[in-house]
Amino acid sequence: MKLKKILSRFQKLHPKEIDLSLDRIKNLCKKLGNPQDKIKAFSIIGTNGKQSTINAIFSILNEAKIQCNVFTSPHIQKINERFIFNNQELNDEELASLFEKVEEVNNNQPITFFEILSACFFYKAAQYPKNINLIEAGLFHRFDATNILKKNLASVLCSISIDHLDWLPKNQQSIEKIIFEKTSTLLNSNIIVAKQNSQKTTKCIKETISKNLSNKFFFNEDFSYTTGENGFFYYEDKFGGLKLPLPNVLGQFQLENISTAIATLRICNMGIKEDNIKNGITKIRNIARLQEIKSGKLKELVKYNRLLLDGSHNEDGARVLNEYLQTLDCNKHVILGMMENKNHKKYISYFKNISSITTIDIPNQPNAISGKKLKEKFNDVPNVHYKESIEEAIKSISLKKNDLLIITGSLYLSGEFLNLN
Repeated sequence: MKLKKILSRFQKLHPKEIDLSLDRIKNLCKKLGNPQDKIKAFSIIGTNGKQSTINAIFSILNEAKIQCNVFTSPHIQKINERFIFNNQELNDEELASLFEKVEEVNNNQPITFFEILSACFFYKAAQYPKNINLIEAGLFHRFDATNILKKNLASVLCSISIDHLDWLPKNQQSIEKIIFEKTSTLLNSNIIVAKQNSQKTTKCIKETISKNLSNKFFFNEDFSYTTGENGFFYYEDKFGGLKLPLPNVLGQFQLENISTAIATLRICNMGIKEDNIKNGITKIRNIARLQEIKSGKLKELVKYNRLLLDGSHNEDGARVLNEYLQTLDCNKHVILGMMENKNHKKYISYFKNISSITTIDIPNQPNAISGKKLKEKFNDVPNVHYKESIEEAIKSISLKKNDLLIITGSLYLSGEFLNLN
């Protein structure tokens, strides 16, 4: 209850939920002693794959007994997920104590919710100067609250694609503008560029960072992977090749994220051994990223059928999700809930050979599109239904033997599912 009250106060400090600027966070961090200048950090930037890449780096570093602090957003079930120090989430009491200290220093000055959370992370992270910090950039990056570091170990550019266009001027809603916002202010250190969804995107990234003096490393030029047989895949970079076990996470795109994680750690000379990589990639904790649900109240409703949860919410996320679904020889049923500001028709256009789609409302999210309105957008898609809740939707679908059920469209929906389950 105490933690909820503090968070409620945080949300009232600024009239806008998002207000892209660095002034407020810089002012608060100055009062806190500029903690962001006292840490060793990897900045993880992009549209898709950021959390998966962070989770892979974290898992490998954990195997190497290297202590980490991790800052990600949004959280799926509880805000504690965003605050990992010494490889552990802060508990409610620890988090409330941290928030109260920063709140006192802020002294009711206007600051957005994400900005004050970022300041809280930096303040706590500075207490662990030897730890490695894995910091996920928020919206875009140029004016994102995490972009106040003066130095870092590396900037990791995950897949960049179309999303959050409503935050750009009407005449600048393009992939080129998104790439500029995400990459034009990268620090001079190392830049590791993951596999992108097109050569055009990669070329645009290269042009935008051409004057940046960092060491630059690109997927398929400086590091790569190939899939093998008998449960292995092969990773290769300038340091040599590795024969690695398949990870414990689903989807071809996860091999791309994991390869980027391995490249980052090897390029930055983190002292990682081959066994750390082999063990780390089989112990990755990926919530709501093609997560197979194997137990719980909602899982019981589908009995022996497979149940997957995936928080993909933009067109590139839909693309990689459906690349995975196309590898499965079964009937697929989709339960879908989305936020209002997404390109819903573009998202659903990637779904092929789907037996049914059931749209639902996302509870507790005023910025979500209603399930009824979402269903109306898919009037040219066969076998689309609407149900109010996740539970009603699951019960309404007649699953046959070997059928797959997947719940997707929003990380907020994923959080609601996991809490209900």
